[in-house]
Amino acid sequence: MRVDAPGQKEYAEEAWDLKEQIRVDEGLLKQRRGFFMDAYRRSTTYLLFENDTLVAFASTRRDGYILFLAVSPDARGKGYAKRLVAEVAKEHPVVTCHARTTNQNALDFYENIGFTVRRRIENYYEDGGSAFYLRLGEEASLRERLSEFLLR
Repeated sequence: MRVDAPGQKEYAEEAWDLKEQIRVDEGLLKQRRGFFMDAYRRSTTYLLFENDTLVAFASTRRDGYILFLAVSPDARGKGYAKRLVAEVAKEHPVVTCHARTTNQNALDFYENIGFTVRRRIENYYEDGGSAFYLRLGEEASLRERLSEFLLR
């Protein structure tokens, strides 16, 4: 495992290439390059390599929100995504993310490791796709519960 801290971008190009491979092959991770690079630069990114080839990464904000979680199709089933989420959870009592409502593989993964769906957001993605907001960790604070109640 290697880590790019906020402000570092040593592995940004490799992460972009992996993300783009998944976008082309699976129609997921459709972020534009400028958005991706800016978010990567601001986040902490955990990267897993096999023989100096990037096979998985997770970029997270300071609040524990996972911006990107990507695993090479050839490296799936080895527990890499779970290991990356565990790294994020070591640093944050609450981990959150969004997942496309149509990405059943991601939703099954997140549910399997203990995330819960907090709400559905229509037209979340640039292409009009909807997302679920997912959460892992401590119970919501009173402020968050009030906020969710007001959103209903």
